[in-house]
Amino acid sequence: MEQVDQQMPPLTKLTEDEKMLRDASRDFAESVIKPKVEEMDQQAKLDPDLVQEFFDMGLMGVEVPEKYSGGGGSFFMSILSIEQISRVDASAGVFMDVQNTLVNNAFLNFGSEDVKQRYLPQLATEKVGAYCLSEAGSGSDAFALKTTAKEEGDHYVLNGSKMWITNANEADIFLVFATINPEAGYKGITAFVVERDFEGFSVSKKENKLGIRASSTCEVLLEDCKVPKENVLGEVGKGYKVAIETLNEGRIGIGAQMIGIAQGALDATLEYTKEREQFGKSISEFQGVQFQLAKMATDIETARLLVYNAARMKENGENFLKEAAMAKYHSSEVAERVSSQAVDLFGGYGYVKEYPVEKYFRDSKIGKIYEGTSNMQLNTIAKLILK
Repeated sequence: MEQVDQQMPPLTKLTEDEKMLRDASRDFAESVIKPKVEEMDQQAKLDPDLVQEFFDMGLMGVEVPEKYSGGGGSFFMSILSIEQISRVDASAGVFMDVQNTLVNNAFLNFGSEDVKQRYLPQLATEKVGAYCLSEAGSGSDAFALKTTAKEEGDHYVLNGSKMWITNANEADIFLVFATINPEAGYKGITAFVVERDFEGFSVSKKENKLGIRASSTCEVLLEDCKVPKENVLGEVGKGYKVAIETLNEGRIGIGAQMIGIAQGALDATLEYTKEREQFGKSISEFQGVQFQLAKMATDIETARLLVYNAARMKENGENFLKEAAMAKYHSSEVAERVSSQAVDLFGGYGYVKEYPVEKYFRDSKIGKIYEGTSNMQLNTIAKLILK
């Protein structure tokens, strides 16, 4: 990798710390996660031992400052790690992604010092977090949410339900969005930190999904759930700001997951085409196959450049909204296209679970749906370029 890194443009040239985390994440994915992937996919459950190993590796608090027991790394380092984990298993990739780019970042950007002191050390070392925004009737229209928060003395009482909550089975700390004034629209939305053992809180139905099956996706119920006032994240009535800004960063994380999926599918295909023989030679020697491989590699590199660029811009304090939308939109298109082509090149073997590419194909589909559909990304991009 040294030679490749030296040839990269400044945008993608990595520091020594970034290289170290990238390589450590790759080794962890290959040696620890890979042997568990098939069983986790079949059982639709993340291995509990693997959860602890993510914490032991320091991958659940990459960007959390050392004073809060985190790794003291950068946003870009999180992106590199998510990519490498997703190259082996997208379920493990999104497990780490939600923790770092959504939950931890929300606490870092909007939490009071008291909230940071109480929760960031837990999130960095032992407790999984979940991000609870979507509801049955509010997907792309996220701020049409119906979950309410009523002030009562020294606490709020939350009522409602949340859908499609990633990491819900494993999580102990939940960032929940509710409205204190439904008539105020988005200006009534407030973010709350809810612990799993709070009275009135429960995790309900786990979804049976097409892809990223080991990643838990559940409904969350709030039935007269009491939340202390000091557990408001950010300002009362400013939860929309927490949601929007955090999701902008999260979309870059999904972009990293998607290029990981695409790279994993290409890696498997390159190996297979060199081994598979037809008409007396490996199919990688046929020009038609070579052209498909070349297109796949080119697609992945364009997606990687978009994701890395958005991450660098975020890290440098620049306005990255358009670039994050482009990165998520394009990388999800690429992941689906590349993994589909991988299935084609594997032929009949690509359609069976004994070989890895059918899983990459299934896992890729979610990229065009969660944390903002492809149509919503296109809407954002169009508005910004037409300004």
